[in-house]
Amino acid sequence: MSIFFDEQSKTFYLEGKNLSYVFGINKFGFLEHLYFGAPIGREDIRYARGYSGRYANAAIPGSYDDTYETYDKLGAEISSYGSGDYHECSVQLMYENGSRLSEFFYLSHEILTEKPRIPGMPSLRGGETLKISLKEKNSDVFADLYYTVYDDVSIVTRHVEFRNATKETVKLLRAYSFTLDFPRNDYDMLDLEGAWGRERRTERTPLHHGTAFVDSKSGASGTLNPFLGILDRDTTEEHGNAYGFNLVYSSSFVLKADVGTTGTTRVMGGINDFDFCWALAAGEEFATPEVVMAFSNEGLTGMSHAYHDAYRKYLINPRFVNESRPIVINNWEATYFDFNNERLMGIIDVIEGSGINTLVLDDGWFGTRNDDHQSLGDWYVNTNKLEGGLKTIIDYCHERGMKFGLWFEPECISPNSDLYRAHPDWAIHVPGIEPAMSRYQMVLDITRPEVRDYVVNAVNTMLKENEIDYVKWDFNRLLTENYSVKLPRERQQEMHHRYALGLYDLCERIIEANPHVFFEGCAGGGGRFDPALLRYFTQVWTSDDTDAYMRTRIQYGTSMIYPLSAQSCHTSICPNHQTGRITPFDSRADIAHLGPTGYELDTKQMTEEEKKAVSRQVASYKETEHIILHGDLYRMDDPHVSNYFAFSVVAKDKSEALVTAFRALCICNDENKRIYPRGLDKDARYEIRELDMTLTGSTIMNVGFLLPNDMVDFKTFVFHLKRV
Repeated sequence: MSIFFDEQSKTFYLEGKNLSYVFGINKFGFLEHLYFGAPIGREDIRYARGYSGRYANAAIPGSYDDTYETYDKLGAEISSYGSGDYHECSVQLMYENGSRLSEFFYLSHEILTEKPRIPGMPSLRGGETLKISLKEKNSDVFADLYYTVYDDVSIVTRHVEFRNATKETVKLLRAYSFTLDFPRNDYDMLDLEGAWGRERRTERTPLHHGTAFVDSKSGASGTLNPFLGILDRDTTEEHGNAYGFNLVYSSSFVLKADVGTTGTTRVMGGINDFDFCWALAAGEEFATPEVVMAFSNEGLTGMSHAYHDAYRKYLINPRFVNESRPIVINNWEATYFDFNNERLMGIIDVIEGSGINTLVLDDGWFGTRNDDHQSLGDWYVNTNKLEGGLKTIIDYCHERGMKFGLWFEPECISPNSDLYRAHPDWAIHVPGIEPAMSRYQMVLDITRPEVRDYVVNAVNTMLKENEIDYVKWDFNRLLTENYSVKLPRERQQEMHHRYALGLYDLCERIIEANPHVFFEGCAGGGGRFDPALLRYFTQVWTSDDTDAYMRTRIQYGTSMIYPLSAQSCHTSICPNHQTGRITPFDSRADIAHLGPTGYELDTKQMTEEEKKAVSRQVASYKETEHIILHGDLYRMDDPHVSNYFAFSVVAKDKSEALVTAFRALCICNDENKRIYPRGLDKDARYEIRELDMTLTGSTIMNVGFLLPNDMVDFKTFVFHLKRV
């Protein structure tokens, strides 16, 4: 890992694993982006700067009578509004006189031995960091840019911190986390789109002149994931350049690719500036979320490995990231709201000895919560359902060697609740206007300290007074109204970002206060699956859609950025509760075992054959869990465009591998289908248990496995490989 500054050329060289990131201070004092990609030498590459545009374009102040340089020639590290740069800008200020003109110039830089935390927000851990201080040309507004590179993962992290040293309030109309310019415009854009039940589907489209973007305006990171990929047109899974931009942020965001008229592409993003305005008072500071920028010249697989390794090493809660995960039985699809001690004990009795080690009690244990019309916010036990409180069922679990987990939805409130009757103004609403409802509930205004204090006290009290080992933290609706009764008129457009800051404060105060508890995130399924929440939640519920066929698509897209170890996956009942589809029991388990696993079904309805199958499935999962949690993933077949799905997960030392393939439909007299595992040691010999054969890695990868065409829909084929 290296950060180097060349005094003569005024150029910064950021050198990480398999990448270089290069920019300099030009003669005007701007930070000018020069290069991001495969490693290069510390040479003067200013010769490759673009040509100036025609004289119709505005000249950079100071060059009019000399070189007549224009902004369309410059690559940018931070781009401002109003002086003739007609690309998308990453910063827009408004002063009290109404001016929006701003330009930031280099002041100084320093290399820090330790990456500082971002005030109020999660970020990756790290070491050597470059801090560059800039000053706005005509005012005392300052911007500090932070860059961190790593010697063991192919990423660069960036964010900006603004400081208002004027005597007036300055409005931030746009405050993105990063800007950089690519030298060409013939790229593809990759994003992860979706909706409830079909989250994070890969979508690849050619860039065009103008601005393409992905964003969220919902107050959650949600249906368009906060990720943007820039790919060479010929990039595949194994070959070509792939650049990724992933925001460590959980609220409304935007990521843009702006193709201009000079053959370049500007990429930028951060907090969504739609309905955003932050009043930065005199003396105040404002920090943007962090962006994680990945590079690979080995295709999409290399980009995914960069993200997977970075998040496992430097983001996810280090207390649990390397630990074996709870194997849960969740009662939700078994009972919904209709349960009591006896019914829960019956579920436990059936699976005792199977290897399932944690009962998670889902929605319905509190207040008068017998359906989803009531009691959110009333975090006290419904003793009419659970006689003796939680202690009875917790003791029953612990006596059988199992752990106990509990569901919360701390951010939401039911209008029919004791909490709402006591504090109706705590729900997000506009006074005098009927609020929009979703799932019969509203959202608590956690921008307010007193609301956060209530949530923290209620949840921490429940965790302190009961022996709870596991928490599922849910969030089942998006923000509406976007108004806080405690914010003044001029600060209402700060609402979504303040909500995110409130969420992070809740996570810090609850999760840090309960270090022994394993926390899993959830948001109506996978509606808030982002790097920021992975800082707190070791894993996230990938989707409410547990149908094995749909899960191949969801888990395929999710794996583009997020490691398998972060993707919570369950085997559920058939007909599936989301699709009505019937799939083989083993197929459901094989797909669910491509992540931290569990079961979500009524064990009392299982046949004797299914009970035996669970024990066999759990034993198989435990045998390969270390590969799933720590191994390298190779995607082989894309279920969005193929009748097949296939993953190969290889241990870091290449000693073992798990190869899982899935065929959606059996086709009469179909063509032969081979899958080609990747990532093995080509010279090593591997025992393949299912084939009763031993083959070299080179043979396996080049000859492949022929899948049988038996007459079964939604069939999985699993191969365990072990080096001999």
